[in-house]
Amino acid sequence: MKVKPFLLLSLLSAYTASAQLTITTGSQFAAVGDVQLTLQNTDLVNFGNFTPGNSIVSFTGNDSARIRGSEPVQFFRLVINKSNNAALILERLVTVTETAFFSSGFLDLNNTFLDLGTTGRLENERNDSRVIGPRGGEVVVHTTLNVPAFENPGNLGAIISSSQNMGRTEIRRGHKSQSGQGLVSSILRSYTIISENDANLAATIQINYFDAELNGMDENSLNFFKTDDLISWSNLGFSTRNPNDNFVRKEGINSLTGLTLSGGANGPLPLVFLLFNARCDDGKVWLTWTTALEQNTSHFNIERSADGSSWSVIGSQPAAGNSADQRSYSFADNDLAQNSYYRISEYDQDGRAHYSRVLQSLCDVKDVFSLWPNPVHDKVVINIVTSSASQATIKIFDSRGALVKLQKSTVFAGSNQVTIDTRSLPNGIYLLHADWNHGQIQKAAQIIKQ
Repeated sequence: MKVKPFLLLSLLSAYTASAQLTITTGSQFAAVGDVQLTLQNTDLVNFGNFTPGNSIVSFTGNDSARIRGSEPVQFFRLVINKSNNAALILERLVTVTETAFFSSGFLDLNNTFLDLGTTGRLENERNDSRVIGPRGGEVVVHTTLNVPAFENPGNLGAIISSSQNMGRTEIRRGHKSQSGQGLVSSILRSYTIISENDANLAATIQINYFDAELNGMDENSLNFFKTDDLISWSNLGFSTRNPNDNFVRKEGINSLTGLTLSGGANGPLPLVFLLFNARCDDGKVWLTWTTALEQNTSHFNIERSADGSSWSVIGSQPAAGNSADQRSYSFADNDLAQNSYYRISEYDQDGRAHYSRVLQSLCDVKDVFSLWPNPVHDKVVINIVTSSASQATIKIFDSRGALVKLQKSTVFAGSNQVTIDTRSLPNGIYLLHADWNHGQIQKAAQIIKQ
């Protein structure tokens, strides 16, 4: 491994003092050849330039470690070798170009992304050593599927067959229980599959899972559930179940998007969160949330946390009780603490609780969102100013709440312009929703198509 002498001294000093390998601003850490870097109970913090070469980077030890810092982190081969149920925890987007290998322990997505690009893959996942994501996050792979036959891109466990050329395809795997209209809960595994051609696929999809992801469900009753808008879910049933080999297969799916497995009763959900946003303004954190459906709801508790795990209630608001319309709520936290975590807990009249996603206030980040022209004719241009690189997701909903357009673009630190082609949309009023910074920043605006 070759590093500049002054950089090596800086790294060793940081490592000895705080059990972290820190690459400082303006420094470079380069691995040359097939070397192995082992970080035992050590964080990797990158503010400079980390060049992995063809190296193996192995995270070992019996304590959890984190990958963080302001600059991108890319691995050639990443090895998770944690004992005592410890985890490698991501605090920023991480890219793997060849393999993420599970020897022991877990990789916690921690509401961010593990990007496998077009060449990376997961290897040796199993029940006691695998990807987890209780706070959210996704593993992402990009591929091209032309008449795929039992293809398993990135070894993510979504096995795809189709007689059609699906074109360029992005597959995302998450590990939170899914819910919405028609779906109370799911196993701790879900997929989002976005293809250039997503019509008349006549596809066969097989979802693999681990016993530890069953979320208390009977695997003999698992069915496929599908969504196009992350709000309403349809029960597709199943074609084949195999509890011994841990998979469920469904034939004849004509379009993909969101998929998961669920068993047991799945009736209407008492509550559907449509939007949750946290913004800093005038020395306060303003929380707003919108519900698309409320049944038998009692009240909302607003909860805050310094670390995302220990929560305290800082306020309460009455809920609608029963409503089929969109309803909006807001709350101002006057105790401004930098980068606190927030969530909304809704309680039914029978005492059951439902939780929103977790957001971080990020008061030290100056993010800007604007769009023009409005009214729009052929295209709308979105301006996003952000302090760090991430993927932005743009969704456009029609007046009935149906998702009519979805576009994903990479935004970088600074000012970004994203152009959305609207020529295919009929004239009318639409809601444009954008999120970036791994879902922590969300904005919405009404646009008029003429």
